Amino acid sequence: MKLKYLAAVIVFLGLVKGLSAQELMCNFQVNSQQIQGTDKRVFESLNAAMTEFINNRRWSNYDFKNNERIECTMVLNIRERPSSDFFKASLNVVASRPIYGTTYNSVILNYIDQQFEFEYIEYQPLEYQENQFSSNLTSVVVYYIYLILGLDFDTFSPYGGTPYFEKAEQIVNVAQDAGYTGWSSSDNDRNRYWLIENYLNKSYADVRTFLYEYHSKGLDIMAEKTDQGRAAIAQSLKLLQSAHDSKPGLYILQLIIDAKKDEFVNIFKGGNPTEKTEVIAILKNVDPSNSSTYSRINERN
Repeated sequence: MKLKYLAAVIVFLGLVKGLSAQELMCNFQVNSQQIQGTDKRVFESLNAAMTEFINNRRWSNYDFKNNERIECTMVLNIRERPSSDFFKASLNVVASRPIYGTTYNSVILNYIDQQFEFEYIEYQPLEYQENQFSSNLTSVVVYYIYLILGLDFDTFSPYGGTPYFEKAEQIVNVAQDAGYTGWSSSDNDRNRYWLIENYLNKSYADVRTFLYEYHSKGLDIMAEKTDQGRAAIAQSLKLLQSAHDSKPGLYILQLIIDAKKDEFVNIFKGGNPTEKTEVIAILKNVDPSNSSTYSRINERN
């Protein structure tokens, strides 16, 4: 009896470890409201298949605890269905990172990929293999999984996300000859190719340093040392200023600002007058189109 009990405990612990090892808690949604007069069962099948594909696989060698798992949402908006198994869509990807000592999650990515075309046959198994193009559907989704992992790991250690950005780059390299838009440097200057190029380009390393300084040295200590954490965040904004000075309009810089601008305002409303003045000047300089947003820092709570 004791042996059976011990075996059961071992099995249970193994299951718990397997469940807690997953990196993502991803809410995948298929929105087909723009498609009229077609059988919608295929979209239900796609939704279920992608949810399982994303959440039930290991994407890294790191065992995430339940409270470490990355919360993300992927909304696939179907725009056209030219044929029964070919679709044109956009993909909205939002990911957030838990902040130490709080129940707050800070957004690290909020991005809409407008160039998403793919084939899907109902109930057909989803395939993905590294260094091999199986389908545009899985290639695009896995690309964003590795992008999310790269961003998350960058917030916990300097350049910790490099292995995952490199995996995303491998997907770009393999997919370029597949004939789908969004993978080539010549498609336009704001697509999957340039997004990962920016993150791996050492000329823009200040952006990745910002991710670590802002989150680990700033947000993560604010629960216990609010003023110290806010001061570290103010200092980290100078890295965004440096990246802007290096290349105004830098793609990844704008993405970070879009994800963080409201958070910046909420953080610095509680700052001292000198801190507010310095922060507002930096933010208005790197993101002049949202100057009115940053003026709210001076509003009373």
